[in-house]
Amino acid sequence: MPPRRPASTALAATAVALAATAAFAFVPGTATTAIATTSGPVATSADAGVHQAGTWGTATDRTTLKLVDQTVRNVIHTSIGGSGLRISLTNALGSAPVTFDSVWVGRAWQGASVVQGTNRQLTFSASTSVTVPMGAEVLSDPLPGDVPEQSTLAVSLHVVGDAGTVSGHRLAHQTSWISTTGDFAADEWGATFTTPTTSSAWVESAGVEVPHQVGTVVALGDSITDGDRSTAGANRRWPDVLARHLLAQPAAQQLGVMNAGISGNRVLADGSGVSAQARFDRDVLAQPDVRTAIVLEGVNDLRGGLATEPDDLIVAYRQLIARAHARGVCVVGGTITPWQGGGRWSSSREAIRGQVNEWIRSSGEFDGVVDFDAAVRDPQHPARMLPAYDSGDHLHPGDAGYEAMGNAVPLTALDCRR
Repeated sequence: MPPRRPASTALAATAVALAATAAFAFVPGTATTAIATTSGPVATSADAGVHQAGTWGTATDRTTLKLVDQTVRNVIHTSIGGSGLRISLTNALGSAPVTFDSVWVGRAWQGASVVQGTNRQLTFSASTSVTVPMGAEVLSDPLPGDVPEQSTLAVSLHVVGDAGTVSGHRLAHQTSWISTTGDFAADEWGATFTTPTTSSAWVESAGVEVPHQVGTVVALGDSITDGDRSTAGANRRWPDVLARHLLAQPAAQQLGVMNAGISGNRVLADGSGVSAQARFDRDVLAQPDVRTAIVLEGVNDLRGGLATEPDDLIVAYRQLIARAHARGVCVVGGTITPWQGGGRWSSSREAIRGQVNEWIRSSGEFDGVVDFDAAVRDPQHPARMLPAYDSGDHLHPGDAGYEAMGNAVPLTALDCRR
């Protein structure tokens, strides 16, 4: 049901009342209530053997957003279903403490609107207001009720005063919305959200309670994991494809999927976002019940001349593997995809790519391998991407290429149970 235009300023109270019977984004129920329209695992905190797993996530970087006493409506798309939704907010790269006095979440409708009756207020340690220090993150209290798998949610936050540098995700490949001046987080109609943005602000992850056998897989990568050149708002990135494959598996084999790609990211040095090595703890190891990381990084190190020999990347990969294994996390290595015809390609860089990929495939140091290179390359010209998969810039796949990449992930490799 689409949202109704509010008849008075009592919209917030109306939303709370309607949420008691909502069956859209949230389905209030008991410990044995199943998620509506969901085939995956369902549990609540009253069940034995449940815990938090990640159903959505993004990598934190600095945005160019300038926000003063405004509300941001972030649109996110979950993977697994579960109960007790918790949202984490980040000020990891902010320039000052930031205060939110109104945070709401509901099922996204059209544009900036929210499905009628689904918008519900989040609390943080039982308070509706929270201040996030510089460099810190906060986690909301669990929201009672169930969230179906593959839900598109709107997370709305009103920031008090001048936000300074906004931590978030610069290129989200999803349209979110910024309001005029004021607190409109509870507003379901969305008419005050006049400015679209392709960045997300402050929302870092979404977790749900699931049976203990269900965990989280995090995709660590650059723009190819971030989904650059995929259809915006259509959830066609390769981690989205992987999430749909996992949902088709028996309940015990399902995993939530979090996308920790940053466009332009590198392994060996900061660039667009801090390096993969520097952000590995925050973006991967700190996520709820992370079982497996898929690492697809290195092409920007090659293109930028940082990796001048194979060992430059191999040594860094070994460090990521060691750090993950020390925490009991599996690491699956993704081979670097081809980019002949794209910017800064050279035969010498191609030779290094080939040697690194051979090490990823054959060394046995990763717990598993996804051969993304083989999935998208042109068999007749292995240094370049198959034209049917090429977005046109010879570096990033289009939707069909991302589909092939998601299809290439061997699901059995994601559950090595260290």
